[in-house]
Amino acid sequence: MQNVLHWISQHEQYIYIVVLMIFLGIEVIGRVPSVLHTPLMSGANAIHGVVIIGAIIVMGKAEHDNYMAIVLGFLAVILGTLNVVGGFVVTDRMLEMFKKKK
Repeated sequence: MQNVLHWISQHEQYIYIVVLMIFLGIEVIGRVPSVLHTPLMSGANAIHGVVIIGAIIVMGKAEHDNYMAIVLGFLAVILGTLNVVGGFVVTDRMLEMFKKKK
């Protein structure tokens, strides 16, 4: 318990930032009309390529005996790739809705 309290006191500023980001995200998303949620989320999913690059860097810098970092990095690459592809698929379907039919 003492270690947890010590960690919280050391990282107090980061905790405040995360809590403020949560409240800000809720306020921003709460004010977006429901019609725009799908295109915004598909665009956000497509941006998750940053996660893939970060995971590749983590796996490249991990020591050979650190299996946890390698497995988590591999899972992040796989899940990030699925997220990016899904974002592009949903965005493509949304754009198809606005094309004129033949």
